[in-house]
Amino acid sequence: MTLNEYLSSLRGKKVEVLGIGISNRPLIRLLLKNGIEVVARDKTPRMKFGEAEEEFERCGAALVLGENYLKGIDGDVIFRSPGIRPDLPEIVSAVQSGAVLTSEMEAFFEVCPCDIIAVTGSDGKTTTTTVISEILKRDGRRVWVGGNIGTPLLDKADEMRPDDVCVLELSSFQLMTLNKSPKIAVITNVAPNHLDVHKGMEEYVWAKKNIFDRAVQPEKVVLNADNEITAGFADEAKNPVMFSRRSAVKEGVYLENGDIIATFGGKTERIMSADAIFLPGVHNIENYMAAFAATWGLASKAAMVETARSFRGVEHRIEFVRELNGIKFYNDSIASSPSRTTAGLRSFNQKVILMAGGKDKGVPFDSLGAEIVEHVKTLVVTGWTADRITEAAKNAGFTGEIIHEDDFCDAVRACYKAASSGDIVLMSPACTSFDRFKNFEERGRLFKKTVMELK
Repeated sequence: MTLNEYLSSLRGKKVEVLGIGISNRPLIRLLLKNGIEVVARDKTPRMKFGEAEEEFERCGAALVLGENYLKGIDGDVIFRSPGIRPDLPEIVSAVQSGAVLTSEMEAFFEVCPCDIIAVTGSDGKTTTTTVISEILKRDGRRVWVGGNIGTPLLDKADEMRPDDVCVLELSSFQLMTLNKSPKIAVITNVAPNHLDVHKGMEEYVWAKKNIFDRAVQPEKVVLNADNEITAGFADEAKNPVMFSRRSAVKEGVYLENGDIIATFGGKTERIMSADAIFLPGVHNIENYMAAFAATWGLASKAAMVETARSFRGVEHRIEFVRELNGIKFYNDSIASSPSRTTAGLRSFNQKVILMAGGKDKGVPFDSLGAEIVEHVKTLVVTGWTADRITEAAKNAGFTGEIIHEDDFCDAVRACYKAASSGDIVLMSPACTSFDRFKNFEERGRLFKKTVMELK
């Protein structure tokens, strides 16, 4: 089915869009542009909306806003935002009355004219999705990237060609109602996550497995052999391909004596040394092995190696910013919890100069204190939690220098002054950004701007 055919099937029907966030705004515009009756609903009250909502009303959409935004759903087709559970009573009642429940992503699967590679997982899915797309681009393919990364693709479907490739990052919420399989599915790992939204771990695992578990399965399902849950999926997948950094696999990609090895169809060959991957950290070796397994047979080995050696990472995720006078600067603004900062610290094989601090999440910093002792040369703290992080480091026995700067940019400059050639400066806050920034992206951008201005 083409996009135009799909839109034609909606004409004459009442379409309800639940959630007016970033992912659904292009959808609403697309529906209105094609003369489809739209009711757009969102929990946010009218007083907090702006130009986009006014635009929708001018174009003919009816808006239902505020606390009772789900009351009275009576559309023929309902597009659900990923953050809205499909089993809410109002939605269930509408479906029982004959409404069709779908989503922007499910509609895209219906109309996408090219092959889809879909990636999910508790950790690493954004990097793995991006690396897969970079490998394919380097090999000369025309690639579209979207899904949970934040780029809706439904309105772009008519621009796609059959020989293009679409690489999607899919969250557990998007997967809950997905009814089609991608050509290639990748599950990086599964660990407890989003249990404040899912009913429990069992539902969360089921949602992840829904990326492949149906009558028509993907041509290839790439699974992490080192993760107990994903390794168990191999028994249910018709075409499992494994990756592992702990042991050899029969079909897939693995790490052996520091080399990344591929074995497919009975043929085994070395891809590259893991040390040659530009991005630091064991977790990135795993991300690359997953990406290599997914693109094996679609892209050349040269494209894989060149990407691994040159790709600087996804923005704000241990992102290499600059080397100045032998000092390397990394932006890890995504690290809004002690556990994320711990992963960042463990990515380097030397002690770093750590810049940390922000808004408290209510999470103890005791475990981070021990990691600081193990992995930090100099600690630079800023933001509301500066004193708490300092206390945790001292209580754990940290004897290195601790520098406290109230101003964020002064803290960046203090890191540079404290560093010598060969040092690594890592901005990994272990806290949210809301003490002084709108989000972690704004924080990361200011860090990079300040680093680039250093002389």
